[in-house]
Amino acid sequence: MRVTDEAIEKIKEMVVSGELEPGQRLPKEDVLASRLGLSRNSLREAVRALTFVRILDVRQGDGTYVTSLKPELLLEAVSFVVDFHQDDSVLSFLEVRRIVEPAATALAARLARTADIDPLEKFLDPGIASLPPSEFVELDREFHHSVVALCGNTVLASLLDSITGPIHRARVWRGVTDPVAADRTLLEHQGIFDALRRHDPDVAAARAATHIAGVEDWLRRALLGPGRPGEGRLPSRRSKRLPRRAVAGRERLASTQGGTA
Repeated sequence: MRVTDEAIEKIKEMVVSGELEPGQRLPKEDVLASRLGLSRNSLREAVRALTFVRILDVRQGDGTYVTSLKPELLLEAVSFVVDFHQDDSVLSFLEVRRIVEPAATALAARLARTADIDPLEKFLDPGIASLPPSEFVELDREFHHSVVALCGNTVLASLLDSITGPIHRARVWRGVTDPVAADRTLLEHQGIFDALRRHDPDVAAARAATHIAGVEDWLRRALLGPGRPGEGRLPSRRSKRLPRRAVAGRERLASTQGGTA
């Protein structure tokens, strides 16, 4: 085991055992290094690594603290790693979402109060469908985030939030290439909302699964094509270029709306 890895393990054990609690300040560097039998350089590298994954928080001039260790904070690191996905792996993220999100939606239908569900209706305004794809997809993400937030399980909600990055790009691409995607999405959101309002977990889960499966099926066809594995790539966030099919779709969408998408 590398010395830095050993240092990470020793600090992690202090946190897991409760010797270091959330919000607690770590002993001074020289004291902690001596106590753990580590060099100060190894300890610093371990602290940097644990800071990246949001277990520790280095406060300039004040010391190093254990963070709150809340799931939404720790899963930020997952979100960062997810952003390095390859295009084809977007399908894997969608598959995870299709498995997990319906369960969260069912929990929301079962546990959420009507007063907490009603605000979701603002995401169902038909006028939203005419927004540019990037803006529409941002509202789509807010709708799903708001639904999942009602499930009462912060770990589940944070996990789903952490995998939205690559899926978000795919949804924008779909909005550009499929001129009826926004209308279809709003209709499916309405179905999810209605099931939530009726506090019907089975129907809410089924409608969420169908909604996500539709995106997954579209993306599989767009990326792979019939009998042509590997064809198609999502537009990079670092590039403004779109695949030729996406450009053609944007032109069709612009012609139907009398403007640019």
